[in-house]
Amino acid sequence: MTVRRDIKEPARSRPDLLIGREDLLTAAREQLVRGGSVLLHGPAGIGKSTALRTLAAEYTGAAGTVLRCSATESESHLPFLALADLLGLVVDEVSGRLPAAQRTALESALTGRGESTLQRDGLALRLAVLSALRALAAKGPVLVVADDLQWLDPASAELLGFAARRLGDTPVQLLCAVRTDGQEYDRHLRALPPDSLAVRLGPLSRAQVSELLTHRGYTGLPRSTVRDIHRTSGGNPLFALELGRALAENPTPPRPGEPLHVPTSLRALVLSRLDMLPVEARRTLLVASAGARPTLALLHAAGRDNAEAETAQAAALGLLATEPEGPALRFAHPLISAALYAEAPAQERRAVHAALSTAASDPIERARHLALATTGTDPEVAARLAEAATQARDRGAPSVAASLGLLAARHTPADTVPGPDERRLQAAEDAITAGEVDLARDIAREVLTRVTVPADRVRAWMVVIESAGQALGDVDAVFPQALADAGEDPRLLALVHYQLAWRGLVVQGDFAEGREQAAHAAELAARAGDRRTELLALAFQAQTETLMGHPDAPATIDRALREPQDPLVACHHNGPGLTRFRWLIMGDQLAEARSTVTGLLREVRRRGMVESEVHFLRLLAETELRSGHCGRALDLARESLRLARDSGIGEVASALLTSFAEAAGGDVDRALALAREAADHAEVDGDQMYVSRALAALGHAQLVAGDAPGAVGSLRRVRELELGLGITDPARGRWHGDLAESLVRTGEIAEAQDLITVTRKHALRLGRECVLAVLDRAEALVRAARGEHEAALRQLTSAQDRLAKLGYGLEEARAAFALAALRTRTPGPTSYDEAARLFRRCRALPWLRQVEAAAVPPPAEPVVAPSPALDALDGLASMERQVAALVMEGATNREIAGRLFVSVKTVEATLTRVYRKLGIRSRVDIVRLAAGRRTG
Repeated sequence: MTVRRDIKEPARSRPDLLIGREDLLTAAREQLVRGGSVLLHGPAGIGKSTALRTLAAEYTGAAGTVLRCSATESESHLPFLALADLLGLVVDEVSGRLPAAQRTALESALTGRGESTLQRDGLALRLAVLSALRALAAKGPVLVVADDLQWLDPASAELLGFAARRLGDTPVQLLCAVRTDGQEYDRHLRALPPDSLAVRLGPLSRAQVSELLTHRGYTGLPRSTVRDIHRTSGGNPLFALELGRALAENPTPPRPGEPLHVPTSLRALVLSRLDMLPVEARRTLLVASAGARPTLALLHAAGRDNAEAETAQAAALGLLATEPEGPALRFAHPLISAALYAEAPAQERRAVHAALSTAASDPIERARHLALATTGTDPEVAARLAEAATQARDRGAPSVAASLGLLAARHTPADTVPGPDERRLQAAEDAITAGEVDLARDIAREVLTRVTVPADRVRAWMVVIESAGQALGDVDAVFPQALADAGEDPRLLALVHYQLAWRGLVVQGDFAEGREQAAHAAELAARAGDRRTELLALAFQAQTETLMGHPDAPATIDRALREPQDPLVACHHNGPGLTRFRWLIMGDQLAEARSTVTGLLREVRRRGMVESEVHFLRLLAETELRSGHCGRALDLARESLRLARDSGIGEVASALLTSFAEAAGGDVDRALALAREAADHAEVDGDQMYVSRALAALGHAQLVAGDAPGAVGSLRRVRELELGLGITDPARGRWHGDLAESLVRTGEIAEAQDLITVTRKHALRLGRECVLAVLDRAEALVRAARGEHEAALRQLTSAQDRLAKLGYGLEEARAAFALAALRTRTPGPTSYDEAARLFRRCRALPWLRQVEAAAVPPPAEPVVAPSPALDALDGLASMERQVAALVMEGATNREIAGRLFVSVKTVEATLTRVYRKLGIRSRVDIVRLAAGRRTG
């Protein structure tokens, strides 16, 4: 198929959304822009054709001629078919410029008239294809788009490769896609020019599979189901979408512990080679597909006596492989195992599970197989499953415990104690611990439709509330129902009032209300002898009092840390351990804070507490960031954000902390995007506490990006929000120094000093030494702006020394940077050495770029008579003068961004401020000012 630029194509839909391919497509685009060729490769269903269509659509406009072909397996035996697709519509246009022998050979191959073959007309035909491409390229660039290169008929593949290897500088580019399972793409590269770029499309992550399913309309799937889809599909987009479609069409979900239903379309795709196996070998593979980690020993124990020979047959057919580092067997793709299991009759599957229920060595695995081999209720089976769930919980596998608990409920008779719904509620609580909040909520909602016992109802309501996360406003209607079900029972009331404390803080934005509800919950729990709820309530009360600067905070912390402690609460992300960490880090005890949160993280990982892991990863990142270990902080923050997005837990908190980490040691544009994302989500959730924290992250990122007016706007709103929340401890957000510095940069000196004075009173009252040192650094900038140069130098020197002693490496480096700027009249190679050394030690790359830019002497200005217009440039801030100077040199915005190590958006924002300050409208006016002429 050929598409000419002068032929209008029919309207067509936008290319499919490409998820998880941004970096790969960027590399391919850069190659195409350079005039090179690209080969996309990967297994079936991985998204090659989608990527090919997207790239082709983007670059069709740049080509004079687009030649297309898309081969199929059923037609690959037809010689010259792909060549006819590529050149069929342009042969008349180019044939007149070909030598007679070449023209005859080409027309014969394309039309089928005569019997042209590579053996008989080989050289003439090869040269004809090359000449045809050169003739088309003489009129403008040519783009050859070929999909499914593996199905090209051999004759067309040989001719295309011959021409591609000889095109040289001829403006002909190839954009191709080929199905591969490994490194076999090398042989397909022979059909492309020598310098072609091979781009492999790999599997999607779990988060990307979730995004793909949502984009295609498969919404509302529990995260546990998305996890199963990702595991079964192996991250293959086509397989994931087919599994999602099958789930959408089949309202009955698979039983707990069973693989997903695999649609017929996928079974046929992956099991085509299964028919070559003998019946007994297929049964052996079925046993392997049902096992959690099959080995030859397990297969033997399950009665498969010829397991070695039968698995070797499967491996020879590409169905099975052996693990190189152990005895375990694995399927070539997870979908093969799932499809094989789905293909087997139910009776045969039960027989396999019955065999494995005695063959498996692990008691948890034996119990799971026993459940899947049993139909109907059976109290003995239910008891074994409940015991296995307890073992899984103790091993730190709450997700497994939840699955086993649901199986136990399924086999529990209705008239036994504990009953099936009680076991379902335990499974829901395990799911909460594992981070599977959707599953937990669904279980609790189902139980609430049946149970009438107040304790069970309140327990279910607590699961519903906890599964809402920060979006407590979405479950506002639950609280009155939970209170009504709790009646006068102090134990049940304590549970409800503890959640009301969170509602007061998150929804109402009222720290005083949250503190009051938490204190009431602690009192009720103590009266009922519920130490677990009492500890959680005390920890909450202590945290609110700490942030409020309340005088009772130390005493409440002491009460929360007294024995006896509950092991699960002690390491919970809302427990006393977190209270101790927060007290330490706000009190500048960084080493102790790091030790505390590291121990907590280790324990929750051991117990499989996903939500707590998300939070403690973030808090460890915060500790490293304050210590000036920016690279380590960035790695931890990104890990926390990945886990948060994967589990749907704590996304706002992890995003805003990652914004801080990116601004310190990564990419400032990403820091801005993450902070805005966090603020938007917090606004939607109605969470005023996290709105203020996200805006603090945004203001900090704006300051680092050089957008002082933007930082002032964001941080002023933080100040308003915290006043409304009743937060008085400046160590909570530590944004005050950033706001004061931004106010100085925008010339609002008086407001900066007022802020410093008010904040200093609270910091002195609470003994916040780091906050005081940062305020001194900001006040030194105020003094410098007022012309008090020597006093500013002394104050900055003192602030830097104190920050160094406290261990705040990044804040120390920022003080050294400000000090160098005050000391340096004329920038030079060594004027910022100390600041550069400190930022380099912290791996604070965005700050290091600012130092390097500041150390560059400004370009020499022509000596001209003083004029009012030229004097106006002296009123610009440092970054604004640098940008203006580069504009005078004729640099574009992108060139300026590259030279100053900032983003293009930062350059644009800086120029806008320059125009406003100088009363001008364009870059031309800046040049006129530099020449000393007045603008009209």
